[in-house]
Amino acid sequence: MRPLVATIDLSALRHNYLLAKRCAPGRQAFAVVKANAYGHGARETVTALREIADGFAVACLEEAEDIRASAPGARILLLEGCFEPAEYLRAAELGLDVAIQDQRQAEWLLAADLSRPLNVWLKLDSGMHRLGFTLEGLRLCHAQLKGLGQVAELNLISHFACADERGHPLTGLQLERCGELLELAFDNCSLANSAAVLTLPQAHMAWIRPGIMLYGATPFSELSAQTLGLKPAMTLTGALIAIRELQPGESVGYGAGWVAQRASRIGTVSCGYADGYPRTAPSGTSVVIHGQRVPLTGRVSMDMLAVDLTDVPQAQLGDGVELWGAQMPIDELAQACGTIGYELLTKVTGRVPRRYVG
Repeated sequence: MRPLVATIDLSALRHNYLLAKRCAPGRQAFAVVKANAYGHGARETVTALREIADGFAVACLEEAEDIRASAPGARILLLEGCFEPAEYLRAAELGLDVAIQDQRQAEWLLAADLSRPLNVWLKLDSGMHRLGFTLEGLRLCHAQLKGLGQVAELNLISHFACADERGHPLTGLQLERCGELLELAFDNCSLANSAAVLTLPQAHMAWIRPGIMLYGATPFSELSAQTLGLKPAMTLTGALIAIRELQPGESVGYGAGWVAQRASRIGTVSCGYADGYPRTAPSGTSVVIHGQRVPLTGRVSMDMLAVDLTDVPQAQLGDGVELWGAQMPIDELAQACGTIGYELLTKVTGRVPRRYVG
């Protein structure tokens, strides 16, 4: 078997969920498990959290169907709602919570003959300008749906655009806009994503929605996961599958862009961009071997990457290589590549086996 594995620490997932709950005492929390639980495996993540989680949030009906068997009694929220009228019937069969973000979705619900009423979350576009009603549009929809037979709870939901940038003026404006609607007496309200859970207590309404923090990565550029008390849930580990001795002036990889400045020992690692490791990782980016950081050399290939082992003379064929994890934070790698941890985690491809511990 090719020596590459993503090890998922289920105890870290539980730790991070409970940390979110401690940040917002007395609130309930939807664990956000969309996109296959950010690449960690939705079914396994839900199974690990179902005894402590108040509910789960996904992007679409297909994701909800995938995890319902793992959490028969849990609340599961469709964050983007239904994409066609028939999906409301299936949502009722599965007992889902459903977001409604425009009048079209509301009209589908009004016309639906459901087996049971749904918990509805009216989505306000408070400033993200992606999905959701205007203030006036939401008031009108609230009046349409209040007391309707198809509706059990009638709730309010919105999403922050800049909560990861502490002190950003748009966050305060979004809070004000949501506050303008609270006189409508919603059953529940949910505003806080991971960044708001961690640093914006005034946004902690009845339900919080921890996402990236569940997986031990930070939503902030200036606050590390370790500083926030989060534990990385995924460790991506490859192995040394070849070692070369290079003379000064010899190059490594496509384009011959990295050239040895000294006699160098170069290792080839069993991981590439087809596994989800970013092709944009520049030479000098760290991986960890024997607890010691070593730099990438040359371009990341589809199935392999190369590292400079010169300063780790004990490294040998078969040794494990941590691409990211506790010793090499994924957020550090993401920053070096001009992206975010969210993208790297969700891009770990299906050919990388997941191993579950804890």
